[in-house]
Amino acid sequence: MIKYALNPKKEKSVRVYGRGLRVSRKNSMEVCRQITGKPLPKATSFVEGLVKGDFDLDGKRYTNASKEILELLKSAGNNAEFKGLEADRMIVNASAHQGFRFMRNRRFKLRRQKRKVTNIQLVLQEK
Repeated sequence: MIKYALNPKKEKSVRVYGRGLRVSRKNSMEVCRQITGKPLPKATSFVEGLVKGDFDLDGKRYTNASKEILELLKSAGNNAEFKGLEADRMIVNASAHQGFRFMRNRRFKLRRQKRKVTNIQLVLQEK
């Protein structure tokens, strides 16, 4: 069973978990910090702006992390509609955690390098 950082009531919430995503943990933490506490439509439009290049955070766009988080936000919105909750009233709580690590292929120049892997959790609560 997956351990979530936030465990709200199941009747009024939706949870989405992205495991083993190939993005940087630091970049995904920055994007998660910005969207936490925002309504779902505002968070989705903000992340879409990061992907397109309309917005930036401290001069950086974080496109790889934004693409993965955008997919999770869309999935969470679809889950909320399936559950019968209003997607416009959902508040986003996002967190990014360090995932497992694994070594790259054994080539001489790339030895002892590890891949970046991140776990991202999204919890939407109806307010």
